[in-house]
Amino acid sequence: MADTNLTLMEEFILLGFSEYPNIQGFLFVVFLFIYISILLGNGFIILITNVESALQTPMYYFLGNFSFVEMCYTSNILPRMLVNIWRQKRNISLLSCAAQLCFFLILGVTESFLLAVMAYDRYVAICKPLYYPIIMNQRICVQMVFGSWVIGIPVVIGQTYQIFSGPFCGSNKLNHIFCDLPPLLKLTCGDNIWDEFFLYVTCFSFGLTPFLMILMSYIRILSTVMKLPSTTGRSKAFSTCSSHVIVVCLFYGSGFIAYFHPNSSYSVSIEKIFSVFYTIVTPTQIRNGSILVYPEKVNDVN
Repeated sequence: MADTNLTLMEEFILLGFSEYPNIQGFLFVVFLFIYISILLGNGFIILITNVESALQTPMYYFLGNFSFVEMCYTSNILPRMLVNIWRQKRNISLLSCAAQLCFFLILGVTESFLLAVMAYDRYVAICKPLYYPIIMNQRICVQMVFGSWVIGIPVVIGQTYQIFSGPFCGSNKLNHIFCDLPPLLKLTCGDNIWDEFFLYVTCFSFGLTPFLMILMSYIRILSTVMKLPSTTGRSKAFSTCSSHVIVVCLFYGSGFIAYFHPNSSYSVSIEKIFSVFYTIVTPTQIRNGSILVYPEKVNDVN
C-alpha cells in the first residue's frame, strides 16, 4: 500500500488528437466550421419554430427543444477543444473536468429521452391521427420536455461526485477529446468494479430504456404504415421518420460502441472517432435534416 502511486490530481491533460501534430491547423478549421454551422443551423431552427405560425405544433416544439440541447451539447465540448488545438495547451482543472462531465451526461440523458419523445410523437401522429390533438396537447408536451431535462440530473450528479471524490493513480493524461466516463475510470485507483457497474446501470437506465421506447414506437409505426392503402401515404410516413431514424442510429450506434467496446480489441483512436460521431456529427445531422423531418401535416399521412 505504501508503494501505490496515488496522485492528488489538480488538473488533467486532454490529449485530444495530439498524436497528429501535422494536421492540427486543419482540425481547428474543420471543427470551427462545424461548430459555427451547428450554432447557426440549430439557432435558425429554434427561431423559425417559434415565429412561424404554421410550425406551432408539438412536433416542431420538440424539434426546437432538441436543437437547443444540441447547441448546449456541442458548446460543452467544442470551444475547449478549439482552444486546446489553437493554443496547444491542453490542461483542464479538476473542477472544470467534473463540470464538463456532469453537463455532458445531463445533456446526453436529455437527448436520449427527447429522441424517445419525438418517436412517440410520430407514433401518435401516424397510428392515432384522430386523437393526436387530444393526446399531444400543450400541457403534455411541456411535461414531456421538462421530464426529459430533469429525469437524470440527481443520478448524474451523484455519479460525477463518486468518480471525482476518489483518488486517481499515475499519469494525469486523459487520452480523449473531452472529460468522458471511460477514460476517467481508467485513471481511478484500485478496484473500480463498482464504478463500472454503476456506469453500466446508468447507461442501461438512461440509454437503453429510451432506445427501447423508440424501437417500440417504430415497430408500431411500421406495422401501421404497411397497412396503408396508398403508396403516397406510405412515402409521406417514411419521409416523416427518416431523418429521426438516422439521428437515432448515429447517436446510439456510436455511443454504444464507445461505452461497451471490448477492451482487448479496441484502440483509443477509434474511441475518439466514435466520440466525435455522437457529440459533433449527430448535431450536424439533425440540423441538415430537421426541416425535412416533418414536412407534412399530421392528418396528411393517412
